[in-house]
Amino acid sequence: MSVTTSLSTADLAAIDAHLSTTDDLLRTAYPGDDGSRQPVHTVYVPADRFTPELPTAWRRMVRDAVDDAGGLDAVAKLVGLDSALADEVVPRVREKLAVEPIEDLRIDFEDGYGDHGDAAEDAEAMRAAKRVAAAAGAGFAPPFIGIRFKSFEAETRARGIRTLDLFIGALVEHGGLPDGLALTLPKVSTVAQVEAAAEVMTVLERAHGLPHGRLRFEVQVETPQLVLGVYGSSPVAQLALAVPGRISGLHYGTYDYSAALGIAAQYQSMEHPAADLAKGVMQLAVAGTGIRLSDGSTNILPVGGRTADAWRLHARLVRRSLERGFYQGWDLHPNQLVTRYLATYAFYREGWPEASERLHDARTGTTGGVLDEPATVRALAGFVLRGVRCGAISADEVATATGIDEATLAELAHPKRHQEAT
Repeated sequence: MSVTTSLSTADLAAIDAHLSTTDDLLRTAYPGDDGSRQPVHTVYVPADRFTPELPTAWRRMVRDAVDDAGGLDAVAKLVGLDSALADEVVPRVREKLAVEPIEDLRIDFEDGYGDHGDAAEDAEAMRAAKRVAAAAGAGFAPPFIGIRFKSFEAETRARGIRTLDLFIGALVEHGGLPDGLALTLPKVSTVAQVEAAAEVMTVLERAHGLPHGRLRFEVQVETPQLVLGVYGSSPVAQLALAVPGRISGLHYGTYDYSAALGIAAQYQSMEHPAADLAKGVMQLAVAGTGIRLSDGSTNILPVGGRTADAWRLHARLVRRSLERGFYQGWDLHPNQLVTRYLATYAFYREGWPEASERLHDARTGTTGGVLDEPATVRALAGFVLRGVRCGAISADEVATATGIDEATLAELAHPKRHQEAT
């Protein structure tokens, strides 16, 4: 049977030419997630309090708090896990706290550190680098570790750049950059500040013989001006194209952002409507770009007489963030580690049975109770992969239930990156 079409080869070529800019944009600006591990949290500690032994000290502190509360099972019950779910979650959390209590550690030279004078901060920056290098070399540094330097606002710009310069230089001198190096630029208000940070990274890479793009950084969304700019556009949505490949994540800053909007202190929260609006814009801005998201923190700490209420609040907020697609958040105190992992592991364990069944059906072509589109299969695979990476689900469980190994799971979750690699 002959088929006749109306559009000529020239017509099709003209359409391709018209859309070539769009094709380039979609390929370069929206490469998708690279499939690497994302930590479930970031722990912030003032630079003058950081030692390589800090994860061990935090492990002991949270263990003591849990023991005082009657044990991990009692804390699980306190935050609302039923007995069946707790039976799955508690042993895994116990092992996690023993082996890897902190996934991501940020040594803070900004708000948590303050102004100690130039001489003291110079010495602290180099000391922090030496300690990070020592911990990484000995194999007991958290998987992700780095610094938050001071902002690029006029008053602190030179100090922030100098601290970053000294820290990177000392790391290179004492063995090189750790694989999980993480750098954080706070209080960003404009695209130009991010462009300036990228320029600094480029200069540092050249100075130390590092590959171009090795130094990436997180942007903290702490000012309304980054969400909605002076001319009515959204600067945060321009960042990925402004500095391609440089930004690793956007981190929401709960209290600076809320205060900038004039929200009273007692109502500043990760779940305030203003926070949800900002985070919704962040989520839209980075969708498909490969830039990751982190929610902020709660400053209601589980200490003293408020421990039980603070644990309940923290567990609920962690779960709330996870359900909204924010798979990382900030923790400010050792006692928050227990509810971070209880809530996170419960999230993945609850979703695992259905996710595994649907992945199995998609892999085998079985018609089950849900007909999943390819995009949903990617989301299912991404969910399970995150669960495996943080320790809530084991790779053996996945292989047994779905017939999929971890490498194949990563390919299902991030097919665009896999296709580019091959």
